[in-house]
Amino acid sequence: MRSRLRKAWRASAYLMLGAAVGALAWFLVAGLLLVMALVLVLIGLPLLPEAVLVLRRFARLERRRAGRVLGAPIPERYTPLNGSLSERLRGVVNHSATYRDAGWLLVQAFVGPIVGVVVLSYWLAIPILLSVPFWWWAVPADGAYNVVTLLPWPTAPEGQGLLVNNILIDSWPRALLVPPLMAAAVAAVLALVTSWLARVYARLARWVLSPSARARLVERVEELTETRAGALDAHAAELRRIERDLHDGTQARLVTVAMRLGLAEKGLTQDPDRAARLLHEALEGTEEAMAELRQVVRSVYPPILSDRGLDGAVSALVAAAPVPVTAEVEPGGRLPAAVEAAAYFVIAEALANVAKHARASHAWVRVHRQDDTLHVTVRDDGRGGADERGGTGLDGIRRRVAASDGTYRLSSPPGGPTELTVELPCGS
Repeated sequence: MRSRLRKAWRASAYLMLGAAVGALAWFLVAGLLLVMALVLVLIGLPLLPEAVLVLRRFARLERRRAGRVLGAPIPERYTPLNGSLSERLRGVVNHSATYRDAGWLLVQAFVGPIVGVVVLSYWLAIPILLSVPFWWWAVPADGAYNVVTLLPWPTAPEGQGLLVNNILIDSWPRALLVPPLMAAAVAAVLALVTSWLARVYARLARWVLSPSARARLVERVEELTETRAGALDAHAAELRRIERDLHDGTQARLVTVAMRLGLAEKGLTQDPDRAARLLHEALEGTEEAMAELRQVVRSVYPPILSDRGLDGAVSALVAAAPVPVTAEVEPGGRLPAAVEAAAYFVIAEALANVAKHARASHAWVRVHRQDDTLHVTVRDDGRGGADERGGTGLDGIRRRVAASDGTYRLSSPPGGPTELTVELPCGS
């Protein structure tokens, strides 16, 4: 019962705060009406985008409040109001979010105060009812005083004195029995109703404030277009890197090997010792070229992923890291090769950043699968302040994750710690 009352109180706080937010909504409605009136005479055109930005802040507040009740955030889809005045006005008028936010502003202005005041009244009724036995006898007997009206009866009883929901309190037995029972009944009603009412109200907010199916589809198309372009850019950059590594490394060594073999062939009869030395150097060059070639192949798809899976590959990365790393890997079985490769390269690049830039004394890697999503977290106790524009490889991580239709979050305040969180869809 205590936990139910605690939930009821949190739900009631959401509804009662809605009364204050509703009062704020009335000020915003008045301000928007004033701006619209000025727009009609063209004076308010520069003010309209600014008024919509205020409206967006209000809607964002309501999304956060309702999201806490529902246990899931309510998505928001806004386009930046940048550019010239005409471009900003088009962004206001043509964006459906403006009308959704305005619709919820009206709902909150009319419904929020009513619901909040009713809930507040029922909560205030409980201490009033519990206090009745201490002062009922002091009520003057020259009239009927109804101190609490929860559900009015059809007719009030005859008599003078204190009325509690139209029940006459004219004796100690009634004073000691009726108000506490009513207080318990009110608490039970609040415990049963307020959580349900808060969820209904929050769902209404989600229904009004969530982007429409068309808006979500348009944004999804734009997102896929952007990630596809990023994937193509990343693929092209990867091909250029492989070509550069092969040209500057492996190919150069093989050319050197070929030249040494040619010189050795010519000097076999004239200078056998020099030919033997050239053959030995060619052999060493061949081994170095093969090592570089294996390194290039590993950069495309590490063979350790095929042999030992993501767990073994992460263990190898942790063992080779110059900074002490604590790893926790719970992949839940083998994953699609593309997902394992993306997670591997994310961890490898993140640990490289820790070693090069973070000045950290320790790092932590956690990989676990939840439902159809692989979660990868890399954290360090370094100096923080990581920036994608600083040439730290974070932009490459972001593009690789976006190409896999995943999400990427970076938290790196100055002074640390730095935490990189990646979520990769991995299917069932």
